[in-house]
Amino acid sequence: MKKSSFVIFLSIVLSVYGLVNYYIYITGLNALPQSDALSYTIIYLFLSLSYIIGRFLERKFPGTIVNIFVWIGSFWLAAMVYFLLFVVLIDLLRFFNIFLGFIPAVYSAYYKQLIFDSVVSAVIIIVLLGYINARNPVIKKLNLSIHKRAGKLSMLKIAVASDIHLGTIISRSRLEKIVDMINSINADIILLPGDVVDEDIAPVIRQNLGEVLKKIRSKYGVFAVTGNHEYIGGVKPACKYLAAHGITELRDSYVKINESFYIVGREDLASKSFAGILRKPLGIIMDGIDRSLPIVLMDHQPVKLAQAEKDGIDLQLSGHTHHGQLWPFNFITKNVYTLSMGYLKKGNTHYYVSCGVGTWGPPVRTGNRPEIIQIDLTFNK
Repeated sequence: MKKSSFVIFLSIVLSVYGLVNYYIYITGLNALPQSDALSYTIIYLFLSLSYIIGRFLERKFPGTIVNIFVWIGSFWLAAMVYFLLFVVLIDLLRFFNIFLGFIPAVYSAYYKQLIFDSVVSAVIIIVLLGYINARNPVIKKLNLSIHKRAGKLSMLKIAVASDIHLGTIISRSRLEKIVDMINSINADIILLPGDVVDEDIAPVIRQNLGEVLKKIRSKYGVFAVTGNHEYIGGVKPACKYLAAHGITELRDSYVKINESFYIVGREDLASKSFAGILRKPLGIIMDGIDRSLPIVLMDHQPVKLAQAEKDGIDLQLSGHTHHGQLWPFNFITKNVYTLSMGYLKKGNTHYYVSCGVGTWGPPVRTGNRPEIIQIDLTFNK
């Protein structure tokens, strides 16, 4: 991404972030007695600035203190969403009260404090439950059939884990659990459809997460594609690190497995904006493929799904959306993408978009359960 474009983008994001936090702050301040104003302001500034401070210092001054800032700030991102929803609801009630008068004229400081405490308690509970949910992914099973011969294979067991987001938040303990779950599937092949790395590769290297990745077991290997987050943090060092630890990156390329089927991998759409790289058209990538054999495509972002059907893909695997990750953002992703999460079939092409096994930003999921997909793929003609 050009430096000027990045500065403009960052300025917009920080401006929106600042306005939302100011709106929440002022509403909370008005609900508290004057004696609590200073302590409330200090706590609020600490919480709302922690993520920015942590991310800013992460590359130059890595360590426990910086990690604490990132963790606190990440939880605040989730809490901020739900504080905003509550604040908007309260202001809507106030607006309608102007016309309907259902709130008593005597609105004491006691009731303001009670509402403040209730909202804070509700948000803490929501975030805590979302954190517990995010740390406990499930294995979803999908049985699919492709009407092609696949050499001597009659069946292929695939494990799919998208959007792991390795870094400060998805650290060693989380990755070990994910790897154990992948290995429990006893899959023939492991596919990672993008965003394996969160952003900066440095926290991944510091925690030696590559050694955990090397514990993934499968008959035919582990294959991945780039996601937008590999590009945000630096695609070359990310791909180099993953390749050094047993993961084959398919970047606008394909591989033929056991003379029986193909895995095709596309560069992420972010390649153009972040690195000035135009990804190849799918048809050109597939030049030379024997289309009588099954073809599985990994494309991180589930856009222009009809292209896969047009080019004879049998199964497309994507991620990226997180299906919103935090409710009610799932309603947004459902309207942005043809398929935000789950299974779809168009013509002879199967599609599966995973909500992912990791998290981005907040280590919290309230809109869905993190998942690893087990696909039992049968071949027949």
